[in-house]
Amino acid sequence: MYNLAIIGGGIVGLSTAYSLSLTHPKAKIIILEKEKSWAFHQTGNNSGVIHSGIYYKPGSLKATLCRQGNLSMVNFCEQQGIKYDVCGKIIVATKQEELPLLDNLYQRGLDNQIPVAKIMPEEVAEIEPHVRCLAAIKVESTGIVSYSEVSAKYADLVAEKGGDLRLNTKVHKITETSQGLVLATNQGEFVTDFVINCAGLYSDRITELTQVKPPAKIIPFRGEYYELIPEKRYLVKDLIYPVPNPNFPFLGVHFTRMIDGSVHAGPNAVLSLKREGYKKTDVDLGELMEILTYPGLWKLAAKYWSDGVEEIIRSFSKAAFVRSLQRLIPEIKAEDIIPTHAGVRAQALMPNGGLVDDFLIVESPRALHVCNAPSPAATASLEIGKAIAQKVPNYS
Repeated sequence: MYNLAIIGGGIVGLSTAYSLSLTHPKAKIIILEKEKSWAFHQTGNNSGVIHSGIYYKPGSLKATLCRQGNLSMVNFCEQQGIKYDVCGKIIVATKQEELPLLDNLYQRGLDNQIPVAKIMPEEVAEIEPHVRCLAAIKVESTGIVSYSEVSAKYADLVAEKGGDLRLNTKVHKITETSQGLVLATNQGEFVTDFVINCAGLYSDRITELTQVKPPAKIIPFRGEYYELIPEKRYLVKDLIYPVPNPNFPFLGVHFTRMIDGSVHAGPNAVLSLKREGYKKTDVDLGELMEILTYPGLWKLAAKYWSDGVEEIIRSFSKAAFVRSLQRLIPEIKAEDIIPTHAGVRAQALMPNGGLVDDFLIVESPRALHVCNAPSPAATASLEIGKAIAQKVPNYS
C-alpha cells in the first residue's frame, strides 16, 4: 500500500517524486514508468536548453515557474555536480516585418523580469560572427544542460529517500475502492491513496482511467533535427533563435549548442501519426484515427494551414530546411548538416481548436493530472514538482 503513486518517469514525474520526498518524508511513494529507462520520451529527446522564460505570458504558470526554474535548475546542477553552461542566447530579426515583433518580445522579457538587452548587428557579430540580422535581443540567463542526467539524479535522490521506482511497468486500469486506488499494470497491482499523473504523451488517457474527463486532448507533434558536421560547428558558438510567430506555440528552426559540444539545427513541427512516432514511417492506426477525428485538430488546421504546409515541406525537403537555417546563418550549406534524432511534443489541444499555451494541472479528489507540460517543463521541473507537492494530501 502506497500513499502517493506517480505515473510517468519523465523529468516532471521524477522532479515531483523528489519534491514529495522532501516535503512528505513519511509518505510511501512509488513511481511507475512503462519504459525500460527514465526520461525516455520528451525529456530524453529535447534540446537541453535551460530556458529564461522570455516567451511566456506575464503571470502565467509558464512565465513564473520557468523564471524560478531557471535559477533553481542552475543551483541544483551546482549542488549535484552536473555539467551545465549559462551561455546566453540571441533572438534575431532578419526581416523588417520582424522588428516590431522583436520589440514586443523585448518588452515581454522586461515584464517577466528577465535580463534582456537589445543589440545591433555589429554587437551580434561579436557574439555570433556568422549570423546576419537587422537587430537582436541578448538573453543572458539562458543555458544548456543534459536533462537526461538531471532526471537520473532526481531518480537517485528519490531512491535514497526510500521511494519505490519501477521501470517496465505500464498502467492500464485504475479502479477506486474503499482501500484506495488500485493501479492494474503489466507487473501486477499497486494500491495507493493518491495518484499523480505525469504521463506526458498519454496524460489524457491516464486522466480518463480515473473517470475524469480531460479538458483537452494530447496531439503529438514531431520535431525533426539536423546536426552540424563537426567541421562546421565553429559556425555556431551558443544558441541562435529566430523571432517566433507570436500565435504559434513553436519557436521556429534554430541553432542549439548541446552540452556535449554538438550543434543541433531545428526543429520543424509536424503532426505525428503516432503518439510516440519518432520517424515519418511510425504509424498507429488507432491513435491516428483518434487524432484525425478530433474536431479541435481541424479547427487548428484551418487557422494555421499555411504554417503547417511550411513545416511539412521542411520535413520532406532538406533544401527547404537549409533555407530556413540560412535566414540566420547565410553560409550554411546542405552538406554541412546531417539528420539526427527527432522528438515528439505532447501538445494539449482544446475541442475549439485552441492550443493550451500554459501548464495545465487538473485536480480531482484522489488524483492530480499534469495535462499539459511541454517546453519549458524541463527547465521548470523543480518548480512544477514543488507546486504539485503543495496540492497533494499531507502524509507526514
